[in-house]
Amino acid sequence: MKIKHLIIYALALVPLLTIAQQKHTYVYAERDSALRLDVWTPDVPRSDRACVVALFGGGFFTGERDNEYQVQVAKMLTARGYTVVSPDYRLGMRDTAKMRQFKGLTGVQKLFQWVIDIATEDCAAALSYVVSHAGELNINPERIVLTGSSAGAITVLQLDYCRANALPEANALPKGWKPAAVVPYSGGIMSKGKPHYITPPAPTMFMHGTKDKIVTYKKFPSVMNHALRGANSLFKSMTRQGFPTWIVRFEGIGHEVASFLPSSVDLFCGFVEQVFNGRRTTLDATMHDEKLVPTEWTKMTVIDLYK
Repeated sequence: MKIKHLIIYALALVPLLTIAQQKHTYVYAERDSALRLDVWTPDVPRSDRACVVALFGGGFFTGERDNEYQVQVAKMLTARGYTVVSPDYRLGMRDTAKMRQFKGLTGVQKLFQWVIDIATEDCAAALSYVVSHAGELNINPERIVLTGSSAGAITVLQLDYCRANALPEANALPKGWKPAAVVPYSGGIMSKGKPHYITPPAPTMFMHGTKDKIVTYKKFPSVMNHALRGANSLFKSMTRQGFPTWIVRFEGIGHEVASFLPSSVDLFCGFVEQVFNGRRTTLDATMHDEKLVPTEWTKMTVIDLYK
């Protein structure tokens, strides 16, 4: 696996910060083992007590809630007054016994669906814990923003899709609750047919490289029209249904975008502030930045990821 190389690349884009904040760890669910979440509390919180729940990436195979990249994200956002929550979730691609049960091309697709589903269930459970403990965590449950990198981005998008369509993977969410916004970095949704939202999705800003071959910018080839659909496909689906949505397309860049939150934190915060202020706008933008250049991650495919 080459995930650590992506983390190192991300940290090279921004200076390290020394910000005053406190971190506490809580158990939010029991599966085969305890699932925990870290809560980073700023010394000077925002007056609206806004919170960002950030899910780590790693191909559903590797990654930790407290890796260097997650700590960097937490420091940058707590510096702006946000409480930051970084949860564990089950990494299904580590379950070799379960993986052996899936055979053939349709089996691979079912495997990925199962891996995404269990991560989504855990994300819903983590959010249920955060919402139900909002008082003691000093956060506003109506101002919780979801973000994630790669596998984490897939998970937060899938969570909101399941919530909007009353699918069982989101059953753990408190009744009637929805995220204030979703900001996925190189994410997608696994769906049968074109994604359709029965109720509106949360305001979403997609951040995706147009050359991404790991979490596809468009969609992976489907079996029986069951496919992982990336930012380009999802933006079309959301805007077709009339839901205000942002997409920032990083022209000529691949999966590096999964690690771009620290280097695009002002854009992240600008979108979130628009949402908090009640503005619902649609933006289709292409990003060119001489400091954001293609690396080995632009050439890599999903097969390379698991070598």
